[in-house]
Amino acid sequence: MSVPTFVGVTGLPRAGSTLLCQLLAQHPEILCEGHSSPLCNTLLGIRRMISDDQFFLSQLDSSFETSYAHLASAMKGFLHGWYHDSGTHRVVIDKNRAWLHAVELLLHIEPEARLIVCLRELGQIYGSIEAQHQRTILVDFIDHLADFDRFGRADALFAKDRVIGSPLIGLQAVLDLPEAVKQRLYFVRFEDLVAQPVKCMSHLYTWLGLSPFEIDPERLTAGAHESDSHYRMKYPHRQSTCIAPPVEHAVPPRIQKQIESVWAWFYRLYYGEKS
Repeated sequence: MSVPTFVGVTGLPRAGSTLLCQLLAQHPEILCEGHSSPLCNTLLGIRRMISDDQFFLSQLDSSFETSYAHLASAMKGFLHGWYHDSGTHRVVIDKNRAWLHAVELLLHIEPEARLIVCLRELGQIYGSIEAQHQRTILVDFIDHLADFDRFGRADALFAKDRVIGSPLIGLQAVLDLPEAVKQRLYFVRFEDLVAQPVKCMSHLYTWLGLSPFEIDPERLTAGAHESDSHYRMKYPHRQSTCIAPPVEHAVPPRIQKQIESVWAWFYRLYYGEKS
């Protein structure tokens, strides 16, 4: 039995990864569970653990090639074993924003793997998070941002270790990757996905090497709902049976200007209309 192509879904929050996974799952040759997966976190944990293991380290002194090959084989086996029940599917989808930071680790384990990276205009990402916070204002964020004012909360969300800033740093780091690695990445803008879903998905299915398939945006199959309480209901993962235009979030001009100024490279690279 052939091993299916492994595809990670990653990118920015509130950028359509839930919708994208739902649309990917429509294709009969794709296995996509839809919800966020612990696989990437587990592989990173294995690397941290084995790097501190004294027995493994002692083996590196005397038999580096053999011991390193053992580790590579074991991690590859773990990756394949995670989706041991993929059946006849040609592609398996694994959703986790951490894949963007771990792309070179992934390709070392599985050279044929690919990543789909979800993008969205940054002001609307912030606006989506802030709007949801206002709907759930009696509950704090997991990283305790509720006491901040709106500008302070925006500033915190875009910090390099926070929910928007961390994947943005990963996106900027893509510029430093070898060309061969960049060829394994596919970028999907949320705005394009909701405006032209049939065209976007047809192109994406082709990139994945799958048989032609046309989705029906008015009749979609909804999968299992991902847990939202883990993130204190601040980042909902709703699925719908049809694609509707997203709500345009009102973003205070001062905050929008700050976002466009600090992250100007993002707009130039992925949107092209802002300087």
